[in-house]
Amino acid sequence: MLLSLQIENFALIDTLNLEFGTGLNVLTGETGAGKSIILDAIDAALGGKVSSRVIRTGTKRALVEATFKLEQALAAWLVEQEIELIDDAIVCSREMTTSGGSLRSRSRLNGVLVNRALMAELRDRLVEITAQGQTVQMGQPAQVRDWLDLYGGSHQQREVVNALFGDYQQAAANAEKRRQSERDRLQQLDLLTYQVQELGAANLGDPDEFEQLEQERARLSHVVELQQLSYQVYQALYQNDTDAPAGADLLAQAESTLSNMVQYDAALQPLLDLVSDALASVVEAGRQINAYGEGLEADPQRLVEVEHRSRELKQICRKYGPTLKEVIAYYQRIQTQLEELNSTEQSIEVLEQQEQQCQEN
Repeated sequence: MLLSLQIENFALIDTLNLEFGTGLNVLTGETGAGKSIILDAIDAALGGKVSSRVIRTGTKRALVEATFKLEQALAAWLVEQEIELIDDAIVCSREMTTSGGSLRSRSRLNGVLVNRALMAELRDRLVEITAQGQTVQMGQPAQVRDWLDLYGGSHQQREVVNALFGDYQQAAANAEKRRQSERDRLQQLDLLTYQVQELGAANLGDPDEFEQLEQERARLSHVVELQQLSYQVYQALYQNDTDAPAGADLLAQAESTLSNMVQYDAALQPLLDLVSDALASVVEAGRQINAYGEGLEADPQRLVEVEHRSRELKQICRKYGPTLKEVIAYYQRIQTQLEELNSTEQSIEVLEQQEQQCQEN
């Protein structure tokens, strides 16, 4: 409670001493009588912001001193700040001086020089300053709750409500977390279901299928050229249409010559064996290349199918992996994930019921 206020050279006031009684004190007067100056003086004494204009014209020094009744909690706070107690009161004073257009001020508590931070901490313990249509403490939710609790008359009930509200918040958080988890699960489930269906429809199995298709496509695209080239190889190896001898003919001549030579020198027998083996290999190669060329057939329909399948696999690889082997591995992996998502599905009804019960409590 404010007991007295002393003002010197503050604003329009040269000297003023006010004593306040217990209970409600009312200051009345016409506009300009100085009511607001008294409130400004109290604000200044408690560390409020001031400017050089608060010093009365013609003077260089102003002083405001407010004396408050000392309560037990406030006395304990002063002891913590190592400020000496004076009977049952606390004196807040502020001296303001001006020099060269600049303002300097010093605040004291019971005569002890203190800083603005300490005065700001004390201010909240002593007064509530309310302007027209505005109050500082009304903007503080914690203070409003305290007033409501005081009005209700029971702090114990506040603890009960606080505990119940905490339970509700926890239940609501659990339910919302589960709902979000369920949303995430369903989104993941939809995505994996689509991907499994798409990859399953692609009939993936052989990781080398794409390379095999590319080889088949190249062969089907060059059937005529391969037939011509295989016939050229056959002629070079086994049967030449021109007068030039084929490879088999030359090897047969070499074999015949070596056979005659072996009759005179048995040491040439291993060489004869090599030539004979080479002749047999060339004859077999000629037979196989001839069969290969005769077996080649143009198949435009199969070429279309191969090209379509190759494009399908390329598209799959662009979406799910650079290689078909990695795509197949990914397909197997998401199949397992999909099974796990389906097997872990849980209802959120229990958590929502808990939230509802906590809200009703």
